[in-house]
Amino acid sequence: MLDRLAAKLGFPSLGHHRRFVTAIAIDAVGSGVFMPVSMLYFLVTTDLSLVQIGAAISIASAASIPAGPLLGGLVDRLGAKQVLLAGNALQAVGFLAYLVTESFVGLILWTVVVSVGRTAFWGSYGNIVAVISRPGEREKWFGFLGALRNVGFAIGGLLSGVAITVGTHAAYLSVVLVNALSYVVAFVLLLAVPSTPATGHRSPEGAWRTVLSDRPYRVLWLVQLAYSTAMMVLNFAMPVYAVAVLGLPGWVTGAVFTINTVMVGFGQGLVVRGMTGSRRWRVLVLTNLVFAASFLVMLGASELSVVAATVVVLVGSVVYTGGELLGGPVLGALGAEAAPDHLRGRYLSLIQLAWTISSAVTPVAFAWLLDRGESPIWLALTAVSLTGALLAVHLGRALPEAAAPVTNEAAEEEVAV
Repeated sequence: MLDRLAAKLGFPSLGHHRRFVTAIAIDAVGSGVFMPVSMLYFLVTTDLSLVQIGAAISIASAASIPAGPLLGGLVDRLGAKQVLLAGNALQAVGFLAYLVTESFVGLILWTVVVSVGRTAFWGSYGNIVAVISRPGEREKWFGFLGALRNVGFAIGGLLSGVAITVGTHAAYLSVVLVNALSYVVAFVLLLAVPSTPATGHRSPEGAWRTVLSDRPYRVLWLVQLAYSTAMMVLNFAMPVYAVAVLGLPGWVTGAVFTINTVMVGFGQGLVVRGMTGSRRWRVLVLTNLVFAASFLVMLGASELSVVAATVVVLVGSVVYTGGELLGGPVLGALGAEAAPDHLRGRYLSLIQLAWTISSAVTPVAFAWLLDRGESPIWLALTAVSLTGALLAVHLGRALPEAAAPVTNEAAEEEVAV
């Protein structure tokens, strides 16, 4: 029945990978529980100030950035499954340690552990998806798992809302405990994931030189960076713009997130199915143009009444989510397929680095732009997306995999595991 429902929504058949899919779902719910209360948790359970908590998280996040490329080498050497399991174990340990963390130094230490664990998870995730799927159906798999995580985050967010409403010390502790346990359960389920090929020996000579000198992949990385930057708008720009700049009611922000979650959860598979026959680079051009259009729609809300601005912001969020639906699966598939099998860990660590850089830079950059009025942020983001569209055109000429059409049909050959 599940496979029949998945097929109707345009998602792949789960086959023998139900444990992996279940682990991803549980991980997403656990993360969704903690994300909305991350700052509040430490405010309630420690004597640290908001500034100290923010500084500790920023320091820890910056310290974990070099872990991405290092873990990429480990993925190639040991295999993605081992790194994926280590990532879950580190996050479980880090969140359990949060239960007894009270000092500034302790918060930095355990947040580094959690951040490295998260980097290990995402640095190996794409490799695992590439193994369990076959060429031709990878857009389906990346789209399906992205939608699944989005729904999981939403469910977790609802549960965290209960904890915030209760507001007791025990309620916040339960949030962290649930998240830690989610990583333990996911760890057990992930033991059944097929192992990815590993070299089993030291890094091949000149491996990183090969990766960094790959010009077509550098273009793909820039397209990914433009997409990752746009993807930060939902969390860091839209809420502040709607409430603080336009003065809209607080429920508008909740509605924006709800629209995004529903569209991704139920529409991702259908959008991927609709891509069938389209060249990948053209899908990426359209992705960036849709993002640019959504930013201009958001800008249009600045001169309207509260009621009209509310409608425009909600419409803008619908258009914005369209860009997310288009670009995510194609970039996930391209990142995996354009990398040589024996160096895929290193290649995908660069893709993860694009996400890390954008998540580190955009909160400050968006805040600075929003502080300068209503127009600068949306004009700047429009410029970024238009640049991404031009880069996508170049990518179609530079990278053969980008010039290939989306088939949504598995190749006849089984992927070696």
